Amino acid sequence: MSQNVTSRLNYSMELQIIQNKIYEIRGMRVMLDFDLAELYGIETKVLKQSVRRNLNRFPKDFMFELDRSEYNSLRSQIVTLENGRGQYSKYLPFAFTEQGVAMLASVLNSQKAIEINIEIVRAFVVLRQYALGFAELNSKLETFMIETNMQFNDIYQALTEMASQREQDNKPRNPVGYKKPE
Repeated sequence: MSQNVTSRLNYSMELQIIQNKIYEIRGMRVMLDFDLAELYGIETKVLKQSVRRNLNRFPKDFMFELDRSEYNSLRSQIVTLENGRGQYSKYLPFAFTEQGVAMLASVLNSQKAIEINIEIVRAFVVLRQYALGFAELNSKLETFMIETNMQFNDIYQALTEMASQREQDNKPRNPVGYKKPE
């Protein structure tokens, strides 16, 4: 395999890994602090400390803390999150929107954070493009269904009209087929 093909495959796999870490919570696409910390190669504790020291950079549309019910619901969706002493943080995770993830690069201020942020923003863009494509496809499908239903409605009306005319005529029909010779 050529170097170019290999690099495209690696990029595609990295993008897929990041996309799998994007969740929809409160109607927003977000990434959670422990997933981001893993991508950045730092501890979740370090990421949270950096964010807490710079809370003025993270308004509610950039970052929010999950409540207990959201976290429990998320734990049931993500099989790898287990209950138990020492397994995972007892603190509720932060959820970062696309803008919040971009802001993390300035807070963490490392080369790796910048590189990872670029990939994460690309993943958000790809998801947005999928969503727009889905909306366009859904609109076309809806238009097609309306047009098709109108055509079937016209056919149904024509058949109903023909049947009612036949009932009104009530004339005996001429037999169809061959006559047996006598």
